[in-house]
Amino acid sequence: MSNLLKFVEEQFSVKANHPKFKAGDTVTVHYNIKEGEKERVQQYQGVVIQRKGSGATESFTVRKTSNNVGVERVFPVNSPFIAKVELNKVGVVRRARVFYLRQLTGKAARIAEKKQ
Repeated sequence: MSNLLKFVEEQFSVKANHPKFKAGDTVTVHYNIKEGEKERVQQYQGVVIQRKGSGATESFTVRKTSNNVGVERVFPVNSPFIAKVELNKVGVVRRARVFYLRQLTGKAARIAEKKQ
């Protein structure tokens, strides 16, 4: 019985090999998009405003500004459509969810970068 459990666990567990990132970090998500017969990779760069869930249902939300309009997109961590996630900047925030960025614009919406 335990061999069967191990087999099922191996088949259904998706191990995402993304870098470690948290809220406040700036990331670029390379996302595979299929349009008809064609497939392409679209890059979505923005600030992670939250990580939510755990295990197979874990997701993260990335916010960017496009033409002075805030755009947020939710990505499942274990999505097969994510080609890769690049960590661009490590931000310094004191919250697990930085929803206060939604009200800020311009220079006020910048997040301090972690010094290395």
